[in-house]
Amino acid sequence: MISKVSPGIQDAVAGIEDGSTVMIGGFGRAGQPVELIDALIEQGATGLTVVNNNAGNGDTGIAALIGAGRVRKVVCSFPRQVDSHVFDAKYRAGEIELELVPQGNLAERIRAAGSGIGAFYTPTGVGTLVAEGKETRTIDGREYLLEYPLRADYALVSAFKADRWGNLIYRKTARNFGPLMAAAAATTIVQVDEVVELGALDPEAVVTPGIFVNRVVAVGERPWLHDGEFVGTEKVA
Repeated sequence: MISKVSPGIQDAVAGIEDGSTVMIGGFGRAGQPVELIDALIEQGATGLTVVNNNAGNGDTGIAALIGAGRVRKVVCSFPRQVDSHVFDAKYRAGEIELELVPQGNLAERIRAAGSGIGAFYTPTGVGTLVAEGKETRTIDGREYLLEYPLRADYALVSAFKADRWGNLIYRKTARNFGPLMAAAAATTIVQVDEVVELGALDPEAVVTPGIFVNRVVAVGERPWLHDGEFVGTEKVA
């Protein structure tokens, strides 16, 4: 019987090696797999390259992973904001590397990896520091940069519900980078509120097919906005 359900959250992150490239879903706090990140901190892997939309908020989630000294490099589109003090301190001290990628390019590089695309041309970044050292080409009178796919050893993703085959549905804006990252990693690990029986998910509503998912762990209902009312202490969407 096929089942991708892990018995516990530490089992889900077991085997993530030092030096791995790890994609972490989320747009700010929306869709960030905080429980998986906490488990990864406890697991102990270090020297990680983290691919995410940003470089962490406050002191939890990705910020906590960076603060614990586990991250060697961050690849993201938005590293600085009012509460990104953990990354700021590490970067100013020369303790972490940064690869800054425009957000559209970041999403497309991840999508290209999952779709088997060898490379693509984009006008984003032409004439800026982003273009340094990159191949360019003029197409229909406009200059483009050649960008390559962005792959990962692991992806940590937050979804709403899954079945034991790993089929996923998401909740509202928590979807963001999750489906792209699930397809772009060699091993995809997903936390969900609930694992449901086979057949309980409407096939038309499944966003990430189980073929892209390796491990699933249920963490229980989280503080999301349900049916117009706040549940928990913060609005995560």
